[in-house]
Formats: sequence, C-alpha cells, structure tokens
Amino acid sequence: KIYFTVKKTNQSSISIGVSFSSFLRFKSTSSAKMSDAFPEIKSKHSLVAKYVTEPLWAKLSRAKTKTSGFTLSKAIACAVEFDNQHCGIYAGDWDSYKVFADVFDPLIQEYHGISVDSVHTSDMDVNNIKGNINPKAPVHSTRIRVGRSIDGFGLSPGITKEQRFGVENLMRKAFANLKGDLAGSYFPLTGMNEKIRQQLVDDHFLFVSGDPNLKMAGMERDWPEGRGIFHNKDKTFLTWVNEEDQLRIISMQKGGDVKAVFDRLARGIKAVGDSVKAESGKDFMLDSKYGYVHSCPTNLGTGMRASVHIDLPGYTKVGLTVLQARCEELHLQPRGTRGESGGQTGVTYDISNKHRLGYSEVELVQKMIDGVNILHKEDEALKKAHGI
Repeated sequence: KIYFTVKKTNQSSISIGVSFSSFLRFKSTSSAKMSDAFPEIKSKHSLVAKYVTEPLWAKLSRAKTKTSGFTLSKAIACAVEFDNQHCGIYAGDWDSYKVFADVFDPLIQEYHGISVDSVHTSDMDVNNIKGNINPKAPVHSTRIRVGRSIDGFGLSPGITKEQRFGVENLMRKAFANLKGDLAGSYFPLTGMNEKIRQQLVDDHFLFVSGDPNLKMAGMERDWPEGRGIFHNKDKTFLTWVNEEDQLRIISMQKGGDVKAVFDRLARGIKAVGDSVKAESGKDFMLDSKYGYVHSCPTNLGTGMRASVHIDLPGYTKVGLTVLQARCEELHLQPRGTRGESGGQTGVTYDISNKHRLGYSEVELVQKMIDGVNILHKEDEALKKAHGI
C-alpha cells in the first residue's frame, strides 16, 4: 500500500492511504480485463480474417488452454504473418477447440461444409468398400494416411518439450508390441546415422524441417528432438511421430490395390491404438462432433487422405484446369507428384479424396476408387481424340 503523508490527524492520513491503495487495486483489476491489441491479419481473405473479429479477440485474446498454455495469438500466427493462407489457424491441444470455440466452430463448419449439429461417424471396415481400381489403369502406387493424437498430450503447435518426449517414449513401447506384417523398427531423428538417414530419404519416408507454416505455427520447436519414423519390414506401414500431428499413420504399396492398402491401414491403426492403451491407459482423441482431433482443423474428422499416383496423358493434353474442374465434380483433389506445393512433372498426378469431415473413411475411399476409375476411362477417350 502507498500512503500520502499529510499534516492532518492520523485518522485522515490513514483514510487517504486506504482510498489510494483501493484505487490501485481497481486500476490493476481493470487492466487485467483488457485484451491484447487486435493484430493485423495479413491473410485478409482467410477464414481467420473472417471469424477472428475484434469483439471475439477482446473476449478470447488473454485466454490460455490448460494442457499446453496455448493462446489465440499462437493459433492464428500463420494468418497474421503470411498473406497466402486460406484457413490460417492451428490448435495447440484438444482444449483449443473448446476454449476458442467461438472462432473454431464457424470456421470448421464453413471449411468442411457441415451443419451446426453435425456428428462424425467412423467406418474402417474394408468389407464395406465396393470394387477396386481398374487393374488396367496406369497406377504407380497407392497411399492412405490418417492422423491420430493421444489424449493428455498437446498437439504439435502447443505441445511442451516434456509432452513431446512423453509421446515418443510411449510410441517406442507401443511399436515394440506390433506383430506380423506390421512389426518393424523405430528410427529417432536425433542421432540418426547417415546410412539410415539416406535410406529413408531414398525411400521418400523422411520428413524434414523448414516448412514456413509449420515453423510459424510452432511445430518445429526443439527440432529434431522427440521425433522419429517407424516402418515395418516391407516398408508398407509407417508412422511419423511428432510431425504436424502427434502420429501420422500411413499404409502404402506399389500398384492400385486400394482395398489391400486400406485393410493394412485399418489393422495398423487398431494395433497401434490397442498398444498405446495397453502401455498407458490412454485413448486417441475422438470428438463426437469433429471426429479424430488434429492440429489443423482442415484434417478433422477422418484425418484421412487416400491417394494414387496415376498417369493421365489425355488430361495433361487438355490442361490442368480441365482436370481440376473434373476432380472438383468428383470430390477429388489433384496435385503434382512432388506434394502439396511441389508442382507437376510429366503426366503423373496425385489424385486423392477432397473431404476429411462429414464422411466416413469407407465413403471417402469409395469416392477415390470410383473417381479414379472415371478419370481413367475419360483419359482413354481423350487420348484417342488427340491421337496419343
């Protein structure tokens, strides 16, 4: 307390002192209620720019999540710092989706095209898939991945160093329990010898640092500690540990047998989940509304991307924009074979399901199979029309 000294009675002096200290307490309390300054969002056409309004910022800017102390400022860092974001927001833990629900809920509903009362359903039963990709289609390879997060740990943008090591140590034990065609080895990035590193690069398995979005979102803190790659002996079942998600579980093989790849993925997810549960008592984060929880809200739901690399010389002849428009109609997404931003080479395209949330895993794989078969049939007609 701060007291003024005045030449009056002692009682007057005390009363002035008390009123001033009360004023200080009032001033301090008022300041605590103030929000941080509203940020300039460089991605002006992003979903963040649309849904992070000044009133919501005033309400939420000083809120912190319990699991990892994540804030709205950290969540929207990419949209604030970069001018090329469509979505522009990440979650630092499961709590983020609840604490900042006023921002996340409408953003997720718009991005995924789901209703306010939408409920997620999962279906990993390979027997519910009808048919397969035409064996005559020039498919080089098939790959299906999902993300999974273990309850009680932060997600990559917010996870603490201790939590990251906790996930890695738990996964070392869990991987050791895998049997049969899923059994394999875990390779931590820290201390990886050059021979193993080069082999993982040659196999296109290794994930590396340097992605501007992941760095800005806080996902490359303490790189490369607590991160690694597991793969089975046949290199057809992989798991990335502590990259964009705690776990990226991947099934892949040469050719177009999508059902075989999905079957292995389903068995692998179950085996990893059961092993994690046996070792720790923890489950994967599964939200009744948003499905499997991921750091990026665009991956909510199934978190699944089912893709093939296929030659489409007919569509290449008529142009990428024609292929993109057709894929949009088929609920598919075409990419170059160098990945999301790596560009296109030759006549080979990466074709995958467009959606993640609002459909089950089986429904999305079915869309991919049926859509690729249609594209192949149409490509054959285009080849004939253009004398290819």
